[in-house]
Amino acid sequence: MTTPPAPPPAPTPIEDAHLATRRITRLSVGVAVALIALKAFALGASGSVSILASLTDSVLDLVASLAAFYAVRWAAAPPDEDHRYGHGKGEALAALVQAGLVFASAVFIGWEGLHRIFDPRPVTSGGWATGVIIVSIALTAWLVWMQTRALKKTGSMTVAGDRAHYAADLAANLVVLIGVISGAFLKAPGLDAAAGLVVAVWLFWGATGMLKAAADHLLDRAVPEADRSAVTHAVLADPRISGVHQLRTRMVGSVMMVQMHVDLDPDLTLDAAHAIVVEAENRILSHFPSADILIHADPRGVRPQISAQIAAQIAAPTPGSTPDTTSSAPASSAAQPGRKGPWS
Repeated sequence: MTTPPAPPPAPTPIEDAHLATRRITRLSVGVAVALIALKAFALGASGSVSILASLTDSVLDLVASLAAFYAVRWAAAPPDEDHRYGHGKGEALAALVQAGLVFASAVFIGWEGLHRIFDPRPVTSGGWATGVIIVSIALTAWLVWMQTRALKKTGSMTVAGDRAHYAADLAANLVVLIGVISGAFLKAPGLDAAAGLVVAVWLFWGATGMLKAAADHLLDRAVPEADRSAVTHAVLADPRISGVHQLRTRMVGSVMMVQMHVDLDPDLTLDAAHAIVVEAENRILSHFPSADILIHADPRGVRPQISAQIAAQIAAPTPGSTPDTTSSAPASSAAQPGRKGPWS
């Protein structure tokens, strides 16, 4: 009797997240292509500056979505010899590209809007233009809803950036709709140009938020206080752990990197201390399944001290430097017992 083949292993949380990000970025590229085709047709029929602004934004959306499409696949690559922490920061680089493109879009649309205010042109074929914008609003709203679902599942910075500029597009399209109706049916082309300026300001504001988020990620900003508190409470749930210090957190893509020192009974065996640390890691993983955790066990009541050799190296002046003779503080103050590091 032959044994049936074993079922394939279930995907891990991080693999599931990567699959979701690949799917949603593929969808955003498809929606961007559809929106470009619709708005190009509407621009040819109407000549509306609001439609031009929206079309320009959609072209840049496609470029940004393509950047996100490739970034999430590169970021999902496993760690290698040259990238021991993985490739997750590729998502932050993609977000920088997205922010730059949105900034460029805002400048172009603002310039065109100002030009049309001083040289207004009539909006023609208002019915076609209005219909295209309504369809664009529906498509964009559906994509933002899908991206919101994916973001709750993955926490991907690339998906968040993609959703941010499509959400801005959603609001911008509403303004464009007002501009087209004003220019075509109310015979007020100046309002159409003004609507383009509103779109430009909206895009500039959205790009600023994207840029800040990407910079925080690349500069290893700590995760929010609520998440750090959840990590600390999960570790201290075991009464055998009496303290947590030197807690450090950062994000690498959708993976939260966690490092800390914990205080344990100095009489524990290495095996027992290891078991306590593993249980603490599992409690953190129950809250943050994709976290990468490193916990160092310290004997309770014993603070690490700098050796005399290291203290001498710290106190020694660097080549070419001039010793500071104006201070009366000891040269090797870093070697004082009980001194803590900057993350204590």
